[in-house]
Amino acid sequence: MINAQNPFFGKYNTPHETIPFDQIEISHYEPALLEGMKQQNEEIDAIVGNPETPSFKNTIIALEKSGALLERVSSVFGNLLSSETSDEMQELAQKMMPLLSEHSNNISLNEQLFNRVKSVYEQREGLNLTKEDARLLEDTYEGFIRSGANLSGEDKEKYRALSSELSTLTLQYSQNNLKETNNYELVLTKEQLEGLPESAIEAAAETAREKGKEGYVFTLHAPSYIPFMTYTKDRELRRQLYMAYNTRSTSGEYDNTDIVKRIVNIRLERARLLGFDTYADYVLQRRMAETSDAVYDLLNQLLEAYTPTAREEYKEVTALARKTEGEEFVLMPWDWSYYSEKLKNEKYNLDEEQLRPYFELNNVIEGVFGLATRLYGITFKENKEIPVYHEEVKPYEVYDKDGTFLSVLYVDFYPRAGKRSGAWMSSYKGQWIEEGKDSRPHITMVMNFTKPTESRPTLLTFSEVETFLHEFGHALHGMFASSTYESLSGTNVYWDFVELPSQLMENFVTEKEFLNTFARHYETGEVIPDEFIDRIRKASNFNVAYACLRQVSFGLLDMAWYNRNEPFEGDVKAYEKESWAQAQILPTVEETCMSTQFSHIFAGGYAAGYYSYKWAEVLDADAFSLFQEKGIFNREVAQSFRDHILSKGGTEHPMVLYKRFRGQEPSIDALLIRNGIKKP
Repeated sequence: MINAQNPFFGKYNTPHETIPFDQIEISHYEPALLEGMKQQNEEIDAIVGNPETPSFKNTIIALEKSGALLERVSSVFGNLLSSETSDEMQELAQKMMPLLSEHSNNISLNEQLFNRVKSVYEQREGLNLTKEDARLLEDTYEGFIRSGANLSGEDKEKYRALSSELSTLTLQYSQNNLKETNNYELVLTKEQLEGLPESAIEAAAETAREKGKEGYVFTLHAPSYIPFMTYTKDRELRRQLYMAYNTRSTSGEYDNTDIVKRIVNIRLERARLLGFDTYADYVLQRRMAETSDAVYDLLNQLLEAYTPTAREEYKEVTALARKTEGEEFVLMPWDWSYYSEKLKNEKYNLDEEQLRPYFELNNVIEGVFGLATRLYGITFKENKEIPVYHEEVKPYEVYDKDGTFLSVLYVDFYPRAGKRSGAWMSSYKGQWIEEGKDSRPHITMVMNFTKPTESRPTLLTFSEVETFLHEFGHALHGMFASSTYESLSGTNVYWDFVELPSQLMENFVTEKEFLNTFARHYETGEVIPDEFIDRIRKASNFNVAYACLRQVSFGLLDMAWYNRNEPFEGDVKAYEKESWAQAQILPTVEETCMSTQFSHIFAGGYAAGYYSYKWAEVLDADAFSLFQEKGIFNREVAQSFRDHILSKGGTEHPMVLYKRFRGQEPSIDALLIRNGIKKP
């Protein structure tokens, strides 16, 4: 019996039927998830038991629309596990994830259901389907195949057990990382802060007050860790914090080493059950890259193009360090940010701390939202009547250029103990069209920016502004969604295409016309000086080759784990160091390990897909060159990007959509030219 007191049941009496976060208690999730699974099972039974001949409507569309309550509840639960979790939430997740995995498997391994889907698929040529209908049918059929529907009885049960174990392990991996990150504190005295800017010192004092500690507390959260590694003069303290950060989950209570091995081996075993040699082969079948060879071709092209410049960058930073440290000095990873910042200052007279006063958060919001208004005509209105899951979250209504409602947008800026590190975009409600009504999406952007202090507001670093633009690009992809079916809507695209909208937006961060719209000194109101913008532009390719090889190294590591055709039983650290050796510029440190904290590929959606960032960078450099050619605020180019990319979701193959926008396939040349590796 449904409990009327549970807010998940019944209509939400909130603006735009947004989630009533203020009414939801942890006790509401389990009964709502169980009821959601029960209702979807009944819907599946109705599809299977339908005496009519299987058709697109009574099978494919009916399946697409099943599970509405479950989706409603799990979207809230899943999002809050990342952005506002607690021990109680994590315990509940460990209890519910196996049940949810089993439920999903029960659908994908339902033989009678698959037979109906297969029947419709086999008559697809005569059904007179639209492009979007055909795409939904193809995705549905392939989804069943890729989830084990064609397996024999014994193999089906094996697949089911592996899937359940994998869902538990990926959750445990994430929780271990979060706990390791939250548990570490570096407590310092005033005398140990030499070199740190006032903003970092104030933030550390604020953290100490929050934690009830004397002195100054530094953590492994990005707004604390990055300034510390960039400015702290004491090399031993830099080494300490670096080692704490880069040995997370390598030992002790929250050790992920064995979990890494098991996740890799489960994914391989599932792929082999489905007839693939490697997990990468399985993943890449549904990617733009299509094959491991294509991924390695991209990574090798980047290695060849950027390695000579990266080595020169390393020599240059080392030379500067040796001026003060002596000729025998060996530049280690914990020295890189510190001496790179000094070199950037020396070459371009540019210090990120000089720029902070011009990037007060409210002004940046105004600038980023204003950019969307200028490009697409959309507007943003904060609505405090929309409930939020934490007092720091800002809810906005977004309106299209004709004044019609477009989307809800939640923005969550600051680190908290219940929030994982990094930055991401997600949704609480997707977009779809039903009976002529366009049901609009509810999008969320989550970041971990520098918090305000008692004496100053939130002042962002230049790289935080870039991160804001990146996540906002994802948000636009979600907000502009215009598809009939939710599963094809918004960011439901191939994984190596999903980063194009986000990385395209990053290009604006060095454009003077854009910066002049919002970058004002928070105390004087002075617009950012032209000389600062000139320095930003000149410094935009500073150490760009090192940064590229760092991303390539992550791509190589990812492929090393998932392009294997044999189970892994070796030493995780040793295997990691061997896998990415050709892309390493700095000396390696024996005890460190990326794999135990590489959530993107072990607990996120980027397994055998981390190369996507560089793949999309090739696309975004090529795409933005059209904005540069026609004018960076050109409405026609922006509208074309909206019409052909942002609004289309996964309704067509991404290369078809890209060529429709750009008129050509992309090449790596635009990226090499932008980075100064190749002359125009």
